[in-house]
Amino acid sequence: MKKSLIALAFGTLALGIAEFVMMGILPDIASDLHVSIAEAGHLISAYALGVCVGAPMLILARKHPLKRILLVLVAVIMAGNVCAALAPNFWTLMAARFVSGLPHGAYFGVGSIAAEKLADKGKDSEAVSIMIAGMTIANLLGVPLGTALSSMLSWRVTFLLVGCWGMIVLYYIWRWIPPVENLPDTGFRGQFRFLRSPAPWLLIFATMLGNGGVFCWYSYVSPMLVHVSGFSPDRLTLLMILAGFGMVVGNLTGGRLSDRFTPGRVAAVSQGSIFVILLLLFFTAHTAWLGALLMCLCTAGLFAVSSPQQILLIRYSKGGEMLGAGSVQVAFNLGNAIGAYCGGLPLDAGLGYQYPALVGAPFALAGFVLLTVFHRKYERSR
Repeated sequence: MKKSLIALAFGTLALGIAEFVMMGILPDIASDLHVSIAEAGHLISAYALGVCVGAPMLILARKHPLKRILLVLVAVIMAGNVCAALAPNFWTLMAARFVSGLPHGAYFGVGSIAAEKLADKGKDSEAVSIMIAGMTIANLLGVPLGTALSSMLSWRVTFLLVGCWGMIVLYYIWRWIPPVENLPDTGFRGQFRFLRSPAPWLLIFATMLGNGGVFCWYSYVSPMLVHVSGFSPDRLTLLMILAGFGMVVGNLTGGRLSDRFTPGRVAAVSQGSIFVILLLLFFTAHTAWLGALLMCLCTAGLFAVSSPQQILLIRYSKGGEMLGAGSVQVAFNLGNAIGAYCGGLPLDAGLGYQYPALVGAPFALAGFVLLTVFHRKYERSR
């Protein structure tokens, strides 16, 4: 495995912890800063807003070398998380979370382009999946570690950990990533020209709806496992590690299969599998072992579509590759927000914790249809 791809994965590991650890440390932050859990939840939204704002800003950096852009983005990751660790009050922390989110989509966009250029011939998707692997390992190990540090010491230590890890990322990107060929500058308007084609829109909406379907269910996975599947609360940490394991396996498998077949086909099949799994979760989650197994399979499917979607948007955004690659993370975060909201609707109506999976199934089906249309129209015709 190339050191340059490992360096890129170190960066997505930092981003994965920064984004997902909030779910585990919200109660600690709310208690320390004297706000409600609901108010503390706005810190998740602030990060997502930062992602949506930061990714399109890549067009302003289009003339700079990719390696230099990566170094600047990692510096912003460090600054945002260190400021979060030192935040004296809730509103300062909110601003720090917004800043922390700014480099997220941009890093994935630039990192994906760099990974594709550094990949061996015929292994583009696998290279992107190695970069994304940092995000999955964050869910497997980093998030449980950050949650434990928050419980034992302070939530501030968790953010400080990400900031310190950023220093390591900065060093290894500087040390291990060679100068990468710059993208041709198509001008400001040229960055948006690819959006005239239906292809990127099919991919963007498939990402948003597909991920929205998963997060209808995954946003409420812990209470489902406890109240429906019957697991005791002290088993949740192990179950979340199992979910992270599914993400790791799904991501690497999706990347490898995309190079063997086509990314669109792999993404469509994975998305179709998610639709079936969500339906099975609704009907069978009351059986503990099935609930745990299906959770692992669903998180595997979630990341099996990630690298194919990332590589496809690069290929179908000629002239605006940075914007195209970054738009995947914008769509992903919008899907998270929509999914969490829609998944909560049956709970507000007094229904059980298995119902968010049922609500998510049509979203996943819509994502499958869009990816299937894309595959048949743009890949099979080539």
